[in-house]
Amino acid sequence: MKVAAVQMDVKIFETERNLARVLENLERAAGEGAKLVVFPECALSGYCFTSREEAMPAAETVPGPCTEKIAEAAKRLGVSAVVGMLERAGDEVYNVAAVITPQGIQGTHRKIHLPFLGIDRFDALGDVPFTVFQAGPARIGVNICYDCSFPESGRVLKLKGAQILAIPTNWPVGSDTWAHIPKVRAIENHMYVVAADRVGEERGFRFAGHSQIIDVTGAVLVEAGETEETLLYADLEPAHADENRVVRIAGEWEFDRMASRRPEMYEPITLPKTRGSSGD
Repeated sequence: MKVAAVQMDVKIFETERNLARVLENLERAAGEGAKLVVFPECALSGYCFTSREEAMPAAETVPGPCTEKIAEAAKRLGVSAVVGMLERAGDEVYNVAAVITPQGIQGTHRKIHLPFLGIDRFDALGDVPFTVFQAGPARIGVNICYDCSFPESGRVLKLKGAQILAIPTNWPVGSDTWAHIPKVRAIENHMYVVAADRVGEERGFRFAGHSQIIDVTGAVLVEAGETEETLLYADLEPAHADENRVVRIAGEWEFDRMASRRPEMYEPITLPKTRGSSGD
């Protein structure tokens, strides 16, 4: 299965322009044989809004005008897409990734962990548990940017059966997340990672690029640079992500990070935060 990560420059307040670029890259990737294409966080809307009220006109319902046009293209091209955008739900705005396949709009992942940055200072916390979507032959899960800084986000998707972790992201220059976390999420969960970042500058923030596709071993299959718009491709074998036992030397050096888990030892991870605890 060929997958693609689209590293693109997004323009805030220019939804129609951004949508056109998404559709253009979707067509190009499909033409190269890609069956799954991952776009950056907020690829349709831009990210650095100064209030929820300012962002609201850039948000839309799902289904809505943009996702319906992408769904039409996905059906025609026989390709699946993960596209970052802002979702409007009543008076709330969510930072989401829409998952769209040739069969239609499968749903959204609403960003669950929000940093104090850009629109995430004002949008609503994701209220739907991590979901695994079927995209062609692969089962995919989604982490949006800051989500992937929490190891539980990738692990729960692995335990639900995800083979590929799609990460639509807006890593700004100054963050070193791109250098470490995608590789760690891949190796600790024995799953593929497809991370699509953006480039360019928006309201004083430059974005770091370095989109990448990672093997289940944590090896980088392909990685973009920091400044250029790029389409990355890699051929993956989704079923390989289900083969959790790693054999270095048969009978002497073997391990399975899923089978070796000790959930009974992890109780503090599942307890609700209490007032005064770290992060409150």
